[in-house]
Amino acid sequence: MIYRLPKQFIFPPLHEADEDGLLAVGGDLQAGRILAAYQAGIFPWYSEEPILWWSPDPRFVLFPDELKVSASMKQVLKKKVFHITFNQAFTDVIRGCSGTPRPGQDGTWLNPDMQQAYTELHTLGVAHSVECWLGATLVGGLYGLLLGHTFFGESMFSTVSNASKAAFITFVHTYAAQGMQLVDCQVYTPHLESFGARFIPRDEFVRRIQEH
Repeated sequence: MIYRLPKQFIFPPLHEADEDGLLAVGGDLQAGRILAAYQAGIFPWYSEEPILWWSPDPRFVLFPDELKVSASMKQVLKKKVFHITFNQAFTDVIRGCSGTPRPGQDGTWLNPDMQQAYTELHTLGVAHSVECWLGATLVGGLYGLLLGHTFFGESMFSTVSNASKAAFITFVHTYAAQGMQLVDCQVYTPHLESFGARFIPRDEFVRRIQEH
């Protein structure tokens, strides 16, 4: 039986999640609830009501010092094909990401309510965006939440080859220099695995984010 959330910002123990990581349903997308979720190792992911809350085990993460950059991407970055900025076009980035479905899910998962909720978190200084520009055109980017020394990656998009890769690599290097110690990738993708992301047990993940 899946737990239905009450009005209070509380969640059931993580071990009650099913084998796919689904932990709870319902609730809302108030900033306080979303922050309570991430701090406990939980995230929302759904396309239609009710809201679904997840905590998969194991968890897919990237340690910044394990970042892998291919020789071809090193050349792209060296040639400065793209211009990378931070927190300059959050709304445009999240709209770009809304057109990118997650693996195994039909259509977009970033519905208007999700976009509004994370935009509010951006105004609070918690949600951050990375933008990749080709000239004056936004061609890629990513966004997520930065809590302590952990970045909880939400989504990325690209309309030009290598744009999201350039944004991600620059982001990891920049934020790691500022103290970031862990990137939560949430669920497995071959794309992020190619950067060096790997699985760790959920218990270890929660311990790390709470220490950070």
